[in-house]
Amino acid sequence: MNYKMRGRGEKDEFVFKDSSIGLIRLLCFLILFVIGIIIGLTSSSHVDRYFITSRPDNFYTDYTTAAPAPSYAKTATYDQNCSTNSNCKNDDCLSMESFRMPKNLTHRMTDNELFWRASMVPDKPEYPFDRVPKLAFMFMTRGPLPFLPLWERFFRGQDENKYSIYVHSNPGVRLDYENSSVFYQRQIPSQDVKWGTVTLVDAERRLLGNALLDFSNDRFILLSESCIPIYNFPTIYNYLIGSTHSFLDSYDDPSRYGRGRYSRRMKPDIKLRDWRKGSQWFEIHRTIGIKIISDTKYYNLFKSYCLPSCYPDEHYLPTFVHMFYGDLNANRTVTYVDWSLGGPHPATFGADDVTENLIRSIRNNGTNCAYNKGKTSICFLFARKFSPSALDPLLGLASSLLGF
Repeated sequence: MNYKMRGRGEKDEFVFKDSSIGLIRLLCFLILFVIGIIIGLTSSSHVDRYFITSRPDNFYTDYTTAAPAPSYAKTATYDQNCSTNSNCKNDDCLSMESFRMPKNLTHRMTDNELFWRASMVPDKPEYPFDRVPKLAFMFMTRGPLPFLPLWERFFRGQDENKYSIYVHSNPGVRLDYENSSVFYQRQIPSQDVKWGTVTLVDAERRLLGNALLDFSNDRFILLSESCIPIYNFPTIYNYLIGSTHSFLDSYDDPSRYGRGRYSRRMKPDIKLRDWRKGSQWFEIHRTIGIKIISDTKYYNLFKSYCLPSCYPDEHYLPTFVHMFYGDLNANRTVTYVDWSLGGPHPATFGADDVTENLIRSIRNNGTNCAYNKGKTSICFLFARKFSPSALDPLLGLASSLLGF
């Protein structure tokens, strides 16, 4: 066999050629890879440009048109505060000021969304702002407030950092107040309320939820359109802010109007021994307010089993607070009501009934009430039920007796 011998130089030449070919192939691959990336990025930018310029307007319009509006959105006019980018250019929608105290009470939240938002409790104990505790005056009314002039005088000249106002009226009722009024734009989104049904509890919780959005609100007072203050603002403010207890009526009534309304279907979560009754006109601390709007379990039991002739507004809060937060409650109300006539409704005071003696008798009826660790002769701060005809006589007593 003949083998062709090659010299050392020939071998080196072949090795060099193989290396050159491999390097050229690698460079070609890299060039093609880079060109592919460039083409891909260019194509992507064209696709993005197409969607940005041609899709969002139509897409957003279709989406918002298809979305159902809340049930109460049809009955009120809403200011879309911080709901669009254009408004946020003029107002910092993520500012601490707008978060700790909403500037506008109109919103499109459902009750569940509202309660979830209002139930948030900061874990950090220090406030990042100068917090002055406020009284939240929550009015539940069917229509206009007949004692508006009296309440205007009550709030006149007082520190606006010490109080806030919320009004829940029937849907479709537009309460137009002058922009100089403390009630201006203080109406919250509302829903239908029927006497003797759980919708009264819904309205109470809705007022609480909206008031809790203001982190400075510390005490919450439920009032009706027939309620009046029987002391001036400084007296009421100091009394409530200084109290270590809430004032929610809660007692055991063994009659058919109390225990007789209990449903055994509430067992085992609510037992007969837990059942309580009380006036719906309460004053509570923020701690209890958050627990009330956060409750689902016990509210649903009342909604299902405390039906007409049970009156949920007289039993839900007295029972719920008694079961879990009794130590924080004084078990009495600070709103006077005259039940001496009997029947399902209290006595109504008209123009002829309003005298200085009436107000003094409500203020001091000869009894002392528990307050913190002692006793006080001031048991009531508000009173009801007054008819619209009582306005003029009350205004006549405001400066001389009521102190405002």
